[in-house]
Parts: sequence; structure tokens; C-alpha cells
Amino acid sequence: MTSRTPATAREARGSAFAGATGGDPSGIRDEPTRPKDTTANGSGSGGSVPGAGITVTRHLAAAERHASLAADVRAGLTANPRELPPKWFYDATGSLLFDRITRLPEYYPTRREHAVLAANAARIATACPATTLIELGSGTSEKTRLLLDALRKAGVLRRFVPFDVDEETLLRAGQEILRSYPGISVHAVVGDFERHLAFLPGSAGGDSESAGAGGVAADRRLVAFLGGTIGNLRPETRGTFLRALRDQFRDGDALLLGTDLVKDPARLVAAYDDSAGVTAAFNRNVLSVINRELDADFDLRGFAHVAAWDPENSWIEMRLRSVREQEANVRALGLVTRFGADEQMRTEISTKFTLEGIRAELAAAGLGTSAQWTDPDGDFALTLAVPA
Repeated sequence: MTSRTPATAREARGSAFAGATGGDPSGIRDEPTRPKDTTANGSGSGGSVPGAGITVTRHLAAAERHASLAADVRAGLTANPRELPPKWFYDATGSLLFDRITRLPEYYPTRREHAVLAANAARIATACPATTLIELGSGTSEKTRLLLDALRKAGVLRRFVPFDVDEETLLRAGQEILRSYPGISVHAVVGDFERHLAFLPGSAGGDSESAGAGGVAADRRLVAFLGGTIGNLRPETRGTFLRALRDQFRDGDALLLGTDLVKDPARLVAAYDDSAGVTAAFNRNVLSVINRELDADFDLRGFAHVAAWDPENSWIEMRLRSVREQEANVRALGLVTRFGADEQMRTEISTKFTLEGIRAELAAAGLGTSAQWTDPDGDFALTLAVPA
């Protein structure tokens, strides 16, 4: 497991945003969703005003997110072997469980990445003195504060852009950032980083807020993709993602990529199969999401958690194993799916990298490695990459 993007809309979303454009004390400024082929820029109420509150741009409406979940579940449950995308792990319960996972003794990635960031944030700010920090799959943005601190100390930071599919998490984190960093603006973007990279603020399809006179870019962007989340993507999808990101970069922009590194398989498996059973509960929570949102009746007690190392692909797989013959009815899809005893359904891959492999994948996407840092034990890496 990696520090992935929470991927489900909370049921409380409506109450959280009621009156957001009508004097709501939260300071949230609402920007309606634009069509995919137009510029989602900061005009009218969508403009990002430093210190004045959170601007929200939505590229993933609730109906679209629900349709995406339905399509993924239908495809995954009818595939052979069955597979569900890891982005659907997260609802309120899933987010809390993952937060617990990051504090477990077996789960080292969060601590190691935090240590690398703490040791090198000032160097990162010097190498890329960004006025805009964009975080993909931002979640709660806890580790990002190290970057925000370094950029603010360098005297360059003007704007923070958390980019995530979960709107409630974005707004909660954004409000905390506003309180902690007065004078910067927060522009939350609700979107899927696999589909909406063209709408990064400051890019051709994003806002024009960062453009100066004559449309000349007036700021520099640092895009942070932390937590090893890129490891959840298959190699071909990683390549597509990195090339799409490169296409949005201007001279001066940079990518800060967090990746978990190859190590002893026994230690890797332990990180994904903790003795307290928290990861097992997290894994089964994807079934809870399907039960609630697609009117299904999966019996969570009927599935056991499995974590296994795949040396050929250099990744950890998480799976759910049916402990008996059983069936589940997904009523919203009109789908009845039957599981045999011991049949397994994959719910996540988490690729582990080498430093050389990271550089090669970036180079293939047109990104040159500017610097790499690891913790003293070589468990986790941060790579700073720029347009080649």
C-alpha cells in the first residue's frame, strides 16, 4: 500500500458545501465544472485570491464519479481473474484505516519519505524555487507542509494546489493550510490525476491565473507526487501518466516523485500484512464502498486479506480471498457474481523501484533527473525531474 488518493465522495459532502458561495464562513469559493474541452480558468468566482479563501475547481462531478465506480466494478467483477482498482478503497472509514496503517511499526514508507523530505526540503526549494506547489493525490497534505515551509522560507511561495478526487478531504486540508500559511492562496482541484492532468493550474488547459502580461508565465510550478502512489500504476499506465505530465510542463517547472525502493521481500510483505490486521480491514473496505454505493451485499467476513510479493514484476499484490463458495448481488449493476472457495481477487499492486529504473522511466517520458535523495537505509527515494 502506498499513500494513495482517497477516491470516494463522502456522503456528508452536501452539508459541507451548502452555501459555499453565499457568505459561508468557511471561506470556500466555488468554481463550477467546465466542459473538458474548455479552459477551467480563474474567471469570476473561480479566481484564486491570495488569502481570501479556498477556490475549488471541479473536473469530477458526483455523477461522473459514480459512473466511473460502476464501470470499474462491472469490468473488475466480470474479468478473469477478478480485479478492483485501488482508488476505490477510500471512504471515511478507509481514510481513517489508512491513517492508522501509516503509524504501524511494519509500515515504513510514510516515515521514510518524511525523513527524506525533512532532510532535503531546503535543497528542493533551492533547485526549484516554485511560486506554485501542486500536490497530486494530496489527501491530508501532511508531508507537504515540509515543502510549503521550505518554499515560504525561500520567499517564493504564492499558491498551493491540492489535487485529489475526494472533495471533502481537499477542503479540510485546504482550510488547515490557509490557517497555517496566511498570505498564500489555496486552489483545490477535484479530479482524477489519470484523466485530468491537462487542467493543472497554470497549464494550457488549466487556469490562466499565473500568466503575466501578454500571457507570459509569471510563476514556476513544482508538482509533488508523493507516497509512492505512482507504484499503483502498471508500467504502461505509468509511462502514459508521466508523458501527459511532461506535456503540461513549461521551462522551470519540476516534478518531485516519491517512490518506494526494492528491499527484502519479507519486510515488504510485513508492511502490507500487519500483525494488528489493520491492512486487512482496509483491504476489505473496498467491498463496503461497493455495498453502499452500488447497493451490493458482499459479506466482508467471507473474504480474507492476502499480501504477496511478485518478484517478476517487482511489486506487492494485495488480494481478497473468498473463504468459501459464495455469491454477491450488485443490484445497481444488475450483476450477480459468484466466487469459488479460495478464489482470489486482486485489489492493488504496489511497485517497488530501483534508482536506475526511476531515472529510465522518467527519461522515456521526456523528463531528466535533476537530483535523487534517499533515507540512510535506502528504503525510499525522492527524485526531482525537469523537462529534458
